Amino acid sequence: MALSLLSYDVSDLCLGKPPLRCLSASSSSVSDAIAALKSSEDNFLSVWNCNHNDDVITECECLGKISMADVICHLSKDHDHTLSALNASVSVLLPKTRSIVLHVQPSCSLIEAIDLIIQGAQNLIVPIQTKPFTKKRQHNDNVSVTTTTLSNGRRFCWITQEDIIQFLLGSIAAFSPLPAMSLSDLGIINSTHTILAVDYQSSASAVVSAISNALAVQTSVAVVDSEGDDDPFTSLIGEISPMTLTCCDETASAAVAMLSAGELMAYIDGANPPESLVQIVRNRLEDKGLTGLLSLFDSLSPYSTSSGYSSEEEAPVRTSSTYGRSMSSSARMARKSEAIVCNPKSSLMAVMIQAVAHRVNYAWVVEKDGCFVGMVTFVDILKVFRNFLENNDM
Repeated sequence: MALSLLSYDVSDLCLGKPPLRCLSASSSSVSDAIAALKSSEDNFLSVWNCNHNDDVITECECLGKISMADVICHLSKDHDHTLSALNASVSVLLPKTRSIVLHVQPSCSLIEAIDLIIQGAQNLIVPIQTKPFTKKRQHNDNVSVTTTTLSNGRRFCWITQEDIIQFLLGSIAAFSPLPAMSLSDLGIINSTHTILAVDYQSSASAVVSAISNALAVQTSVAVVDSEGDDDPFTSLIGEISPMTLTCCDETASAAVAMLSAGELMAYIDGANPPESLVQIVRNRLEDKGLTGLLSLFDSLSPYSTSSGYSSEEEAPVRTSSTYGRSMSSSARMARKSEAIVCNPKSSLMAVMIQAVAHRVNYAWVVEKDGCFVGMVTFVDILKVFRNFLENNDM
């Protein structure tokens, strides 16, 4: 029965999870964060209020999480002062609200964890017990990146919305008839006024703002074809997903700052940005006199004018390593601007599996004729399961 799930706690979800890798908010810069993210197979790193290289062991608190998408948004907003933006403290990348990442005890029940997620938490930090012997790991000579280690060999992992959804999928039969019910019957489709969307022709400034907001709520930015103020979301063309940006390198900040929504979709769609768009970004940077961002862009661009290549045939192919990230297969799957869509009649279970398979926390909802309806998120889905458990708690 579904009620048997009430006996589980978050420690059950931590089994097999690796300890978190972390950065210190007091000693790490944005440049340090870039280096750490590039050397990590994880898309996110945790930021803490302590320095784990200190000999003095203190109680540490996780202040939040960062990804390359945070770096890209930061650099694209401060494009007039690229060097100072790179040298800024890593804390500038953290969200303003601390409630996104919460510390909980291993005894925190599954139902309590679901409640915290529904209330706005994105990651739950859980202490895990490891062998007393611990060793700090240096992945870069100039960057301090360690696992979070306290006394008695205690480290931490985090539980995400996706972890809870996957756990529920493992016992999905216990929630019958919910899994077979459609999104429309469950009433969990967010209407268009609650989602983030930009027009295909939207300017770069509108795109940057929308991406930042999407990062804060773990969703995505819909790119739509607007026909007027009365009907702003006629059809869904694609999306600009923060999860896509997490698989890019810092040069994508120039593209975010210079390109329209439609252009940016094409730029980040796949492993290699089109050479024509690379040149458009470079020309616009030159026209605006943004020498700092231009230097950063050219330093990693395969089509740099200083590379000595004069044609597309002679230019080197941009691989995942030259792109700046060592991407896993799941990360490469996320690097597409084609929207993850379902329809109002899709079953709850189908949407859960679809979202988990694409490593996202949401799915866009469109009618069979292509009409844009809205979106459904993991939080919406968790509310359904929470209500089911509450109504059957007798």
